[in-house]
Amino acid sequence: MNKPRISFDEFSKIEVRVGTVQGAERVPDTDKLLKLMVDFGEETPRQIISGIVAYVESPDDLVGKQFAFVTNLEPRTIRGLESNGMLFAVGEDDSFAFLTPSRSVPPGTGAH
Repeated sequence: MNKPRISFDEFSKIEVRVGTVQGAERVPDTDKLLKLMVDFGEETPRQIISGIVAYVESPDDLVGKQFAFVTNLEPRTIRGLESNGMLFAVGEDDSFAFLTPSRSVPPGTGAH
């Protein structure tokens, strides 16, 4: 799965920030989707729709946890809900893992 190389300038356009999950719930009538309300230190939390149900025992387990998110994607409508970011994770199936800071950081802290 080697993707084409990109320039540093192209890479620098991607904004990855740490967000703290304030709420998480299943999206009705879907098998994979969770609706996350995420604090990035902005005036209001962002709604992010993510296909991670298979990797979470209960949506409540995510509340209060910090994860890395791509935060400067164009909003996308998924099952009628606007998603304003993307959870940044690695792997799939048995190798799936969330990317989390090694210690708590202020919501909105940027990756570099």
